[in-house]
Amino acid sequence: MEEVREVLDEARAVLAAGLDFDAPARLRDDDLLALAGEVEVLRRVVDGFATVVAGEVAERSRIELGSGRLSARKGCRTVAELLERVTQVSGAEARRRVLVGSAIREREGLAGHPDAAEFPVLAEAVRAGEIGADAAHVVVRELARPRRVAAAEHGEAAERSLVDEATGVGDGAPIRATADELRTQAQAWAAFLDQDGDEPADDRAVRRRGVRLGRARDGLVTLSGDLLPEVAAGLGRLFDAHLAPRSGGGFLTAEERADWEHQAEVRTPDQQRHDVLATIVDVAARSADGPSIGGAPPTVVVSVRASDLESSTGHANADGIDVPVSLRAARRMICTGGIQTVVLDDDGRVMQLGSPERCFTPHQRRAITLRDGGCLIPGCSVPASWCEVHHVVPDVAGGPTHPDNGVLLCWFHHRTIETSGWGIRMQRGSPQIRPPRWLDPGGGWRAATRSPTRLADRVEQRRRQPMLV
Repeated sequence: MEEVREVLDEARAVLAAGLDFDAPARLRDDDLLALAGEVEVLRRVVDGFATVVAGEVAERSRIELGSGRLSARKGCRTVAELLERVTQVSGAEARRRVLVGSAIREREGLAGHPDAAEFPVLAEAVRAGEIGADAAHVVVRELARPRRVAAAEHGEAAERSLVDEATGVGDGAPIRATADELRTQAQAWAAFLDQDGDEPADDRAVRRRGVRLGRARDGLVTLSGDLLPEVAAGLGRLFDAHLAPRSGGGFLTAEERADWEHQAEVRTPDQQRHDVLATIVDVAARSADGPSIGGAPPTVVVSVRASDLESSTGHANADGIDVPVSLRAARRMICTGGIQTVVLDDDGRVMQLGSPERCFTPHQRRAITLRDGGCLIPGCSVPASWCEVHHVVPDVAGGPTHPDNGVLLCWFHHRTIETSGWGIRMQRGSPQIRPPRWLDPGGGWRAATRSPTRLADRVEQRRRQPMLV
């Protein structure tokens, strides 16, 4: 251990003393690119050693060791968590190192003697610093499973071919394949090695299905995963149904309506799909047929200080998510789901616990649904069952939780009602809307509804009006 530590300390000292971090800014283009390649050569050596270390940590944290495994003895659930805490890398990077390190580590044979690594050719290239961590991860991830069902010589040929392409001695020599280019080649080899093998494609797809929530970054949480084809088709149809071209703007002139079709929707397709998914989550949580948690529907608890809410400064926090929640989002959730006041003293002791307030009852919601029929914003096709009930006059301004003060808005329009330019007011218990000035320069108020019953009443009223000659 001391010898290895001395080498690392010496290398770190040499690099710290010899590297001028301001030098790249002074280099010519070709010299700058050459330097980038040379730095990567050094990094491959360091990354290779890091994966070998991770592989050994994983070996000592094998699940069959039970409570004696290294990760458990250090208070971590997994070897990846242990590496995260020791190295401060991300969970994804820790898992990549474990996967590659385990694949290039010499295995223990039946008689206790060292046996070749699972990927011996790759192991040699990684230890020599000839292949980078990204490329090594691609080879292991794509070939690990199909190699188990393929002939040994075919698996060896695939590994050798990919390592050659990554090191610049393959068919594409002398150009090294990038990690992304290598992924395409590795997937082709995987398809050759396992042409459904011992597991039908459908069974494999069922086993690999999954959805993952990533870590918060830049105010967003990454969503990734793999859907079964029939699930993806159903989700796609939901997107199609709610993202079809709108036909709103009935109060506009023909010229304004033509302009509406090009300008009214300001969201990108990705943003629209996000908002549809947000609505699906909200509807599922409100469904009476859904499961409960602690005797109540699945509810996201958002906490915010009363002083921040009053001053419109600071932020809120949601259970289960590390990233803060904006006050705008907190107000929308309060408007939709209600609020419960908790008073704490300076020591954090609960001094007062209020009752949940500001929730529209199911009976009130049905009445509002009958009146509004869906999201009140013209052109929005979100149905009533997918909408939230919005307090037109906020509770803090004295607005009651009553059908005369509640209207249906979809998730997106509810979240942006304060900034979008749309105006909503109530006249004798009936909602009226005013479009943004960019959409309707006149800015007049019009009665709004999507209720089939109320629309039929309007037609009847117009029919009864005398014709002007």
